[in-house]
Amino acid sequence: MAKVRISKGKFGGINASANDRGVIAALAMDQRGSLQKMIAKASTSGVTPTAEDLTRFKAAVTHVLSPHASAILLDPEYSLPALKDKAAQTGLLLAYEKSGYDTTAKGRLPDLLPEWSVRRLAEAGADAIKLLVHYNPEDAPGINTVKQAFIERIGDECVAVDVPLFLEIVCYDDSLDEKGLEFARRKPGIVARYMAEFSRPRYGVDVLKVESPVNMKFVAGTRAFGGTAAYSRAEALAHFRDAASAATKPFIYLSAGVSDEVFRETLELAIEAGTAFSGVLCGRATWQDGVAAFANQGYNALEAWLADRGAQNIEALNQILARGATPWWSIYGGRDNIEVI
Repeated sequence: MAKVRISKGKFGGINASANDRGVIAALAMDQRGSLQKMIAKASTSGVTPTAEDLTRFKAAVTHVLSPHASAILLDPEYSLPALKDKAAQTGLLLAYEKSGYDTTAKGRLPDLLPEWSVRRLAEAGADAIKLLVHYNPEDAPGINTVKQAFIERIGDECVAVDVPLFLEIVCYDDSLDEKGLEFARRKPGIVARYMAEFSRPRYGVDVLKVESPVNMKFVAGTRAFGGTAAYSRAEALAHFRDAASAATKPFIYLSAGVSDEVFRETLELAIEAGTAFSGVLCGRATWQDGVAAFANQGYNALEAWLADRGAQNIEALNQILARGATPWWSIYGGRDNIEVI
């Protein structure tokens, strides 16, 4: 394999987000609107959380759990005060997109935080930039062309500042229940197609943050199986392999809001399939059960929960990654095959 050339800033930023093995064991705490809804739902008093409440929640997670992670993903809207609580050795990713998507137009079009740029995020301390885009390869060409051009612009911005781009792709279909059986059947092909598409050099993506190609609820023979099968275990393993083979960039898995138990089983299945994933960027699966403690008992109760169960959750993930994740540079033939320029 010919040597792969990677710029000094991008190489350093990815490494800052990874552990000594080159595996990305990252924690996601960039939720905004969804976090507000979670806290409000968990509150027995029915109080809507304030911006200060979101910041305090993020500060607790950052303080307690960042020492257990190779990197933490935060947002610049509510999380900047939490940076003082981040472990010094833990890398920092900052989200660039607005929370949610445009609900007034077809296609779940993304938008950026208007007061931020890649340069400003880097100046705030980001080792890497995270961008979330909802994507369905079967959408109308006009919709996908807009999204592709959008990602190209952010990719070029990251090249100009010499900082890595972590692209999070979430698939959808507005005509289907995305937690249902039919969407589960279609999901493997969608994930494989978007992994192939956004591996193309024109987008400037450095790490793909992707979904599991299967919905574990519909995988027969798993602990998460709900009783109706979209795929056998053998078919699920093949879907993991097919999606992985579509990528020519390092990729990591997102937890997509499932429980810590389901996410760990997902990773175990990926390992069984021989999938060369390079880690995780895991959010709610790690800390979501602490929301009720915060909503009803406050900051100290959340810190106590995080120090106990939250730390156990993230360390359990780290053990799985130590057993089966591959260094991010493996897809390029190994670290020695990379020429830093």
